[in-house]
Amino acid sequence: MRNTLLTILICLVAPITNAQEKPAYRIFTAEGENVDYGTMLKAVSKADVVFIGETHNCPIAHWIEYEIISDIADRHSKGLVIGAEMLETDNQLLVDEYVTGLISSDRFESEAKLWDNHYTDYAPVLYLAREKGLRFIATNVPRRYASYVKDNGLEALNGLSDDAKALMAPLPIEYDESMQDNGMFAFMNMMSGHDSQSHYAQAQALKDATMAWFIAKNFERRFIHINGNFHSDNNGGIIPYLNIYLPGKHIATVCCVRQEEISRLDKENQYRADFIVCVPEEMTMTF
Repeated sequence: MRNTLLTILICLVAPITNAQEKPAYRIFTAEGENVDYGTMLKAVSKADVVFIGETHNCPIAHWIEYEIISDIADRHSKGLVIGAEMLETDNQLLVDEYVTGLISSDRFESEAKLWDNHYTDYAPVLYLAREKGLRFIATNVPRRYASYVKDNGLEALNGLSDDAKALMAPLPIEYDESMQDNGMFAFMNMMSGHDSQSHYAQAQALKDATMAWFIAKNFERRFIHINGNFHSDNNGGIIPYLNIYLPGKHIATVCCVRQEEISRLDKENQYRADFIVCVPEEMTMTF
């Protein structure tokens, strides 16, 4: 009998001990206070617009963004709209046809422009929208126009057709280098041999402004947006444009970061978002 009880006790305690030693993630406030998922969910559920910044190849980031969206949809489905950087505005008709059940997932995936990790990381969120009858908005500018700006600058957009301009934020797009994190673009220019980073940053501005415009254009009661961290970190990227197109809304931000040690939030990751999901660096990557 004693041996049986000891075996049961070991079985009960071992998973808890292992979870404490090797947690898959921890959640922190901007200031670095460790909080649980429920605390974060309660706070972001009160916002009009929620930005979930992800590390694109992190499975924990994709899982937790799905959980946030699913849980908010369970509580506040009326007027909830979902949007994503990973889908471009010229694919909106296909998105609508899939989410409303007009076409199958196979048809959608064969005709839409999708990221390589769509099936594992973004298809579940689209399916959630389909199952719950929620609108899903493709917010990102078609990549051909971002590439065009990268080579020619924002002013070159003035020569596009009205049909092309309908797929992006209204022109002229306000551009201020302080609104962009140019460090990434400086690195890109160095790797590609370019001397100037201005056009790369302007291409980023086009993306951010367009995502903000289509969030504002499709806002009902609540909007949840999925994007790479740098599109919403430090209340930058998309957010300054959204404050122009849709002023006065309560915005909440979440971002996902990797650290060598996740028992506390590293100083450089503080204040990147309202809540920071911290994942061990050794966590498996999806690509």
